[in-house]
Order: sequence, then structure tokens, then C-alpha cells
Amino acid sequence: MNDARFGGGAAGLLQRLRPAPISVADLRDAAEDVLPGLATTRLHVAVLDDRVDGPLVVLEEDERRVRMPLRDLAEDMTDACVPATAEGLTAALRRWVAARPVPDAAAAAAGVAVLDWTDAAQAAVGWRVVLRRGEVAVPWTPSAPADRRRIHGTRAAAAQRAGAVDGVLRVEGPVALWSHPEVPLLATTVLAAPQRLLSRIALAGLEIADMHVVISPRHPVACAGAGVAARLAGESGGPCVRLPWQRLAQLPWS
Repeated sequence: MNDARFGGGAAGLLQRLRPAPISVADLRDAAEDVLPGLATTRLHVAVLDDRVDGPLVVLEEDERRVRMPLRDLAEDMTDACVPATAEGLTAALRRWVAARPVPDAAAAAAGVAVLDWTDAAQAAVGWRVVLRRGEVAVPWTPSAPADRRRIHGTRAAAAQRAGAVDGVLRVEGPVALWSHPEVPLLATTVLAAPQRLLSRIALAGLEIADMHVVISPRHPVACAGAGVAARLAGESGGPCVRLPWQRLAQLPWS
């Protein structure tokens, strides 16, 4: 029942079965208190009244526009087990705003490249541009006016920035694990500049012949020899992709 837009904290069983309903009136009070403080020179936020949809919140940032009736947002938050308290609504609204669509200019200026699933079956991965906002990484989808040249430039810049994103290396026996301490999806940024990871693994004293990578977006990246990597993938208990090191340069953009 948890919705990633509103935070991933685990709810208790009773709360999941019987979530406390969030009222539109309480949500409007919270929105009018919280949202003005989230506005910037580019992000415009308003709570309006519509004859058909009733009260709604509107987010406008460059070419992106989000128009959400508060009754729908209240239902989504109730289904996600957001606490029906001032604190709970404030945190959920902040996360919802952070998850808004990424404008083209923001992606071009600060996007980074990550590996993410390219299919609903979670059987293949590809590169995509994301923008970090606090503890979340929001994927960028090019707007309709964005031409191929602009898209290519944004992706190239994102791949270059990805190589500078830091992470944490942990060696467990014959396996090297690379993770990001704050945003799990950003662990895969290191694979945009794989030589950097190879150097860190070598400095840690681990020698890996015929290196393979086990990738499961939002989890640490695992590097090991072919046999060990195959065993890791088989025992993962979740969807993952195992690739030889040389295949990283051939992964597509999504």
C-alpha cells in the first residue's frame, strides 16, 4: 500500500488494513501552510478552487504543469497509509512535490545517468536521466518540443556527471558491493565511468578475473567473477540482471 510519492516507511499491519482517511479539508489546510514555502523562482505553486473538481493544487515549472484535485490526492495518501496528522500530511506533501515531473532545463543542468528497468517484467536495464531532489531521484522524460539534439546533449552531460557521484565500496569475500548512502538508485551512476570502480576495487585489494556485474536498480551494485556473479543472481530472490563488464558500454538509453 505504500506509495513511493509519499515516502517508503513501513506501516503496521493494522494501519495497512484500516488506513485512517485523510479529509480534503485537512489536506487543504496543510497544503496552504506548506506549499508556498516550496515555491521557487521557477516553481510556482497554488491551491485553487475549480467548479468541477473542487479544490486542487497546481504546480508549474517551466514547461511542466501538474493539476491535482485535492480529493484525489487525499485518496492516494489514504491508500498509501500516510498518517492523518499535520506532521504526516506535511511530509507527504513535500515528497509529492519532490516527485513532480522534471523540466528539460533542470535535467540538462543537473541530471545524472543511472541504470533502471526498461520493461515491466524487470528483465532488462538501460540508462536514463534522473534529477536528485533530496532523498529521491526523479526520472526525466523529454517534453514533446525537445528535439534529438537536445536529448542527446542532456544524456551526454548526465553521463559525465554520473562519473563524479560518490558512493561506498564494501568488499565481502570475492564480491565488491557499491552503494549510495542516501539515494539507492544512484549506486548505478558509477557504471557510467566503470574505470573508476575498477580502480577502487583494486585499491581495496580485490582481484576479479572475468568480472561480471549484478544489477538490481535501487540496490547495491555487485561485482564478482562470472561464477560467483551467476550464483549471486540466482540467489538474489528478486529481479536482477547479470552482465559481463564489456556489456556496460552497450546498454541503451530509455
